[in-house]
Amino acid sequence: MSLRNSPESYGSIAKWLHWSTALLFLGSYVSVYYREWFTEPKTPENITAIQLHLSIGVTIAVIVLLRIIWKLSNQSPKPEGTPLQKMAAKAGHGVLYLMMIVMPITGYLGTGAPVDFFFMFEIPSFKDTALFAEQFAPTMTFKEFEKPFDLIHKAILGELLLWILILGHAGAALYHHFVQGDRTLKRMTSDT
Repeated sequence: MSLRNSPESYGSIAKWLHWSTALLFLGSYVSVYYREWFTEPKTPENITAIQLHLSIGVTIAVIVLLRIIWKLSNQSPKPEGTPLQKMAAKAGHGVLYLMMIVMPITGYLGTGAPVDFFFMFEIPSFKDTALFAEQFAPTMTFKEFEKPFDLIHKAILGELLLWILILGHAGAALYHHFVQGDRTLKRMTSDT
């Protein structure tokens, strides 16, 4: 299998970036829902779960940056389907990329705690940076600052929109595979 994409299929690097992002998003959701549903506030399990969520979020940001660089430096396989399906796929991928950028940014800006990155080293919270202290702290508290980012990250994107996009993306791939019988799904899963 080629490292780079071809007109017919995605290369191994694009596949690795795609599936790594998918698994990281799943891990992010599992850790935050575990925290919400199965732990009590401020217990060691609760803190571990949120730190895992934050660490995965930082990792997603790095992987998405690599994905964007790879996508811009590589050709993409020719899309399959009708002109309307191709247009919908392009729009859907654009919105997914936007979500993959916005989610880690709003998560970081709306978190007042430092990230103990997989318990190896600490990344300071935005609240603790000089940028916040110089630009925002003189006119507002961090609670006021974080409120719109929390709303976007948790309520608007995290609990609803991102799930709709992910299910639509997976559903479209399965539709192409099982109903249309084309190579859309195979290009991201097989070696040929």
